[in-house]
Amino acid sequence: MKAIVIKQYGGPEVLVVEERPIPQPKEGQVLIEVKAFGINQAEIYFRTGAWGEVAEISGIECAGVVKSDPSGQFQPGQKVVAIVGGMGRSINGSYSEYLVAPLSNVATVATQLAWEHLAAIPESYATAWSCLHGNLSLQPGQTLMIRGATSSLGQAAVNIAAHFGANVIATTRNPGREDYLKAIGANKVLIEAPDIKARLTEHHAAGVDAVLDLIGNSTVLASLAMTGRNGRVCLAGFLGGGGPLTELEPVYQIPSGRHFSVFASALAIGSAEFPMAEIPFQEIVDLVALNTYQAMPARVFDFNDIQEAHRMLESGQANGKIVIRV
Repeated sequence: MKAIVIKQYGGPEVLVVEERPIPQPKEGQVLIEVKAFGINQAEIYFRTGAWGEVAEISGIECAGVVKSDPSGQFQPGQKVVAIVGGMGRSINGSYSEYLVAPLSNVATVATQLAWEHLAAIPESYATAWSCLHGNLSLQPGQTLMIRGATSSLGQAAVNIAAHFGANVIATTRNPGREDYLKAIGANKVLIEAPDIKARLTEHHAAGVDAVLDLIGNSTVLASLAMTGRNGRVCLAGFLGGGGPLTELEPVYQIPSGRHFSVFASALAIGSAEFPMAEIPFQEIVDLVALNTYQAMPARVFDFNDIQEAHRMLESGQANGKIVIRV
């Protein structure tokens, strides 16, 4: 089979297409013929070595067809999506024509969506759903701020929250994306800048109910300060980079009565605490098919163009999900 392998840690040029044997599933695994896969920020960290030693074949998600399952839980020919469960990190991932994934991290879907369209959904929508309905316990009518809303995860969160009946405030660094964010469900769009809290306070003096922070450690304290009493903040991305919060003084820097949590999809989804069954993949896919959730990939690349796709992801110019057609 063809696979995209990490030859050494570095830039996009280290991703090379090579031949590898088709893997054979063991008990607790399912063999999937990969039809398309989305690419994610996590795979940049894998490729550069920022997260230490990783599998030679990257990729944390895919859409495809079951080829074999020793357990009999899945039948050959079923359409499935697979997400993380060590994919790309501790085991070979989805940058290949065939993938062996843990049973716990595979879900069936019935849909006529094109493979490229289906592959834009799994990781972003599973993460957004888990953050909004899990960590943030979002309720209809509440006001939610999504920081980093033009990312693929941010757009999924806007779709889900707006359809659920929340009042969505989306933030972006790019004024040119304001109309698009409103078109997919944002009630208001704020441009990320140092005075963003002051501009938010003009309309929400008591603070918002919840913040989904996809920018990262550089903004999370400010996000906590933007919520009202009993407000919730969930950190689920590092668009602005990672690194420790140095000289943190929680008692003085975090307003009293706020709730802060993290959702690390690569570690959580499919685990005993966060089973795949909690995520309504079929409902999500059906809403995408109806265009209620607007989840078309921003760009689709061919398998051999993986280096170009990674360059676009790193540039921050994709404005949505990048998908690779296998």
